[in-house]
Amino acid sequence: MKLADFDYELPPERIAQSPAEPRDASRLFVLRRGAAAGGKGAADAQGGGRDVPFEHAFFRDIGSFLSPGDLLVLNDTRVLPARLRGAKGSGGRIEILLVEPEADGDGTGDVWLCIAGFSRPPRAGASLDFGDGLDVRYLGPGPQGMHRVALRAPEGTPLREALASIGEMPLPPYIHRNGDPAAALADAERYQTVYAAREGAIAAPTAGLHYTKQLLADLRGKGIGIAKVTLHVGPATFLPVRTEDVQDHPMGAERYEIPRAPAQAVAAARCRGGRVVAVGTTVVRALESASDGRGGILPAAGRTDLYVFPGYRFRVVDALVTNFHLPRSTLLVLVAAFAGRERVLAAYGEAVAAGYRFYSYGDAMLIL
Repeated sequence: MKLADFDYELPPERIAQSPAEPRDASRLFVLRRGAAAGGKGAADAQGGGRDVPFEHAFFRDIGSFLSPGDLLVLNDTRVLPARLRGAKGSGGRIEILLVEPEADGDGTGDVWLCIAGFSRPPRAGASLDFGDGLDVRYLGPGPQGMHRVALRAPEGTPLREALASIGEMPLPPYIHRNGDPAAALADAERYQTVYAAREGAIAAPTAGLHYTKQLLADLRGKGIGIAKVTLHVGPATFLPVRTEDVQDHPMGAERYEIPRAPAQAVAAARCRGGRVVAVGTTVVRALESASDGRGGILPAAGRTDLYVFPGYRFRVVDALVTNFHLPRSTLLVLVAAFAGRERVLAAYGEAVAAGYRFYSYGDAMLIL
């Protein structure tokens, strides 16, 4: 499978720069995998003339496409204000994106792995200036092209509090703020799901951004179950594919955890004949990584480097809520594996023509 097979044209104005308000006012493209589905038909945007069974809706109406007994599985990771901008001791500008704490710190403060942007790495032990409230020292290169830094907050100040005071939300590079402080302040709340609880992600699980607390309550009232797992979104989710053959891409590992309660919830959904609906590609990877091989999942914790591409046999997930993803990305490849490459690309073509908004702050797709 060539990477070029997962490409599509997107006008720049279709890239959402701000989210819908309220959250569930975003549009919802409902795509059915079965050829005999009862939705409206659309000509194949790739020119093949195939029918794509779909419907247009709004996210607030997602409950009308779900049934009592279905189970929504959410990713409750919380995004860190992980982007730090400052200067090296020499005065050169530097930007780092904190990824995760290193398990074996060296006793000089919390040691973190980070992605760093600089023309020339500082010397080991050099101080980095990110403003008052946090002492940062460069320790040297780390694994997988990352770097190691030691962070120390002032006496009596928790590190997370210090990060919140000087760090920025790590918005994707295609969202432009141009130094607007009001927009940055709004992002601090809006680039989190309403159920975010476990801090550790460097990007939001964006399929969950469309839910409001009221919508979740309404879905529960309809008899739709809700379970939560955790996958801390890291570089593996968004790093570009650089291999010509999609299957040759080395998928990095990300931390995840599935407690006993969601494993039991999946088993209960299976018993009552309900569907397991993954909210986001990160949930797909977490659930499929913990598959018991019989449609259920096992409690699990650790790292997953599961890479889902066409030909993968899904063992747990029956339906998927997701956003519209970048061309040539592992996320689009996963969605194509779930619904079929030609069908997904045709749906994307229809969404572009219908004025849908794309990427992290854009509209949503429900694949049934």
